[in-house]
Amino acid sequence: MFNFKEELNKIKESGLYRKLLPVLSGSAPKIMVNGKEIIMLASNDYLGFCSHPEIKSKAQDAIEKWGAGSGAARLINGNLTLFDELEKRLAAFKKKEDALVFSTGYMANAGLLSALGTKESIIYSDELNHASIIDGCRLSRAKVKIYPHKDVKTLESFLGQDSGYQNRIIVTDGVFSMDGDLAPVPDLLLLAKKHDATLIIDDAHGTGAIGRSGKGTLEHFEIENSSRTIIMGTMGKAMGSFGAFVAGTKDLKKYLVNKSRSFIFTTALPPSVPAAAIQALNIIEKTPTIISSLKENASFMRKGLGTLGFNTLESETQIMPILIGRPSDTVNMAKELFDEGLFIQAIRPPTVPESSSRLRLTVMATHKKCDLEKALSVLEKTGKKFGII
Repeated sequence: MFNFKEELNKIKESGLYRKLLPVLSGSAPKIMVNGKEIIMLASNDYLGFCSHPEIKSKAQDAIEKWGAGSGAARLINGNLTLFDELEKRLAAFKKKEDALVFSTGYMANAGLLSALGTKESIIYSDELNHASIIDGCRLSRAKVKIYPHKDVKTLESFLGQDSGYQNRIIVTDGVFSMDGDLAPVPDLLLLAKKHDATLIIDDAHGTGAIGRSGKGTLEHFEIENSSRTIIMGTMGKAMGSFGAFVAGTKDLKKYLVNKSRSFIFTTALPPSVPAAAIQALNIIEKTPTIISSLKENASFMRKGLGTLGFNTLESETQIMPILIGRPSDTVNMAKELFDEGLFIQAIRPPTVPESSSRLRLTVMATHKKCDLEKALSVLEKTGKKFGII
């Protein structure tokens, strides 16, 4: 019989124990925890859309019209026209032929990679890719090779060695969720063209957050649409609701509807979710200043952290790691920051590699400058106390 207490004690002793913290308010730049107002610097709600009144109103309207749930999988219970509308909008947003909505980002990556990764395929995956990509590779029947983080030369050598596979797939995060840096997408796309490979980009943290108009990583690099690219994105981060999607060709969508187990064998999202996502796209497209606000806040915070002497690795985005090192030090510093009014999560192995525990700080478009200034002041005080700066 599994000894849960013994295993939990091992986790605690290693400094990797995690627990849920009760929060008494919805996602916002400031939240209430135990009756105390805290500046939220850990959310993926980059545009502040979780609590946007127009988005909430559209979700409520959908519940009144369509009900609280979908009743079954889309292939079983019929396909609400809301999903068709959302998928057309997402495809246009990503400049693709079509898109398919999944219930979560994890299910999108797992479903996409396991469907494409046949025995005739080989997948090349960046070593710092998200866990959902790693598990999608494991679920596939493909040969999998891991290349060092953003190491284009090693990847090219791998591609040169593996000419015998029918399908070759390069998969990478667009924005790396724990480091905040960007994949070398232009170089990866050149390799994909040279070696007749498909490039899959997990744009979960790029969609709605980077690029001139928030369209994500390809727009950031000013790359025109390519039939070699497949984009995964989520509605649960900058778009403020839930669920995910895969965007590509019309044939890719048809293939996934027939072959992706995480799409076929799960209940469809509640109608309120696609309704909220459609309105989020409306706001992004008609209010480009909100993307500018996010970029300005991210630039201000990143510059401030660098000036104070924090190691933020190679962050270029709204995600900023503060490298600490040991798990116990990271947890203790996060607790100290919480006591001082900042909510910043301690990130430890296995989420990140050994000896690279860090605080993961994120900013929102809706953060006020005075709150970010206060955060920098608290971080400076706490960082000096812990000998980080």
